[in-house]
Amino acid sequence: MAVLVIAEHHHGGLSDATHKVVTAAAKFGGDVDILVAGENAGAVAPEAAKVSGVRKVLKAEGESLRKQTAEAMEALVVPLMANYDAVFIAASTTGKNIAPRIAAKLDVMQLSEIIDVIDQSTFVRPIYAGNAIMTVKSADAKKVITVRGTAFPAAGNDGSASIEDAAAPSGPFKSEFVSEEMVKSDRPELTGAKRVVSGGRALGSSEEFNRLIVPLADKLGAAVGASRAAVDAGYAPNDYQVGQTGKIVAPELYIAVGISGAIQHLAGMKDSKIIVAINKDEEAPIFQVADYGLVADLFNAVPELTDAL
Repeated sequence: MAVLVIAEHHHGGLSDATHKVVTAAAKFGGDVDILVAGENAGAVAPEAAKVSGVRKVLKAEGESLRKQTAEAMEALVVPLMANYDAVFIAASTTGKNIAPRIAAKLDVMQLSEIIDVIDQSTFVRPIYAGNAIMTVKSADAKKVITVRGTAFPAAGNDGSASIEDAAAPSGPFKSEFVSEEMVKSDRPELTGAKRVVSGGRALGSSEEFNRLIVPLADKLGAAVGASRAAVDAGYAPNDYQVGQTGKIVAPELYIAVGISGAIQHLAGMKDSKIIVAINKDEEAPIFQVADYGLVADLFNAVPELTDAL
């Protein structure tokens, strides 16, 4: 048995999500290899080789892989699957773009956002916004699996895997990468942050969101998040959204300010280690999952909390 993990990397560094996917792949059993493909793959491969439990790292660089488009990655991964029983990738924006095309080309069912591996054919995944947990069995000869990283601990960095070159697909493909605009911030990346401060619709405006949430996050060295209602109202950008239709987070500390706790929001943060809720409505659903709850006017409580830190 052998498993191929598709690495995620940004700005010349390996994503922490890849370490968690390796942990999930190790539970599947067999040898675990990592595929590092795309821009800066040569710089990332040595870092991937240090991940604990990895047998070898496949490095693929080329103009067609400058960005990990679904077509290019499918052309790279599908031929490699002759040597593997499963391919694992993080259930991120990139993973959700790549995995379905690979599964379709292999003519197998994709197993999405697993949170546990029972054996080599049985997996656990959340459904209904996380309100139910389903155990699913797959009889497919090849498994294509996306992993919810918040459910697995990160693998260590004491490995010494070998590094081999893999040929990049020639292209061209029907779609091509044109450009991207990256949001730069000194704060931690939301999905990997140890502390997150999120604001909801109760803040009332983008000005109040920035006045109250941002200073508290800065004091804590935390990432900034938002509920879908706050994003839809224009208080915060889309990449701040936490929830079923946003980002899934599981920090050590999650502070929810003015967030009622709708099901779709809880699906994105309920695995946080410690949840603190500030809301003036004592019946708000967020208090049902909170470890610490403060029933208070956020416009008074948040500045006092920020000043006390």
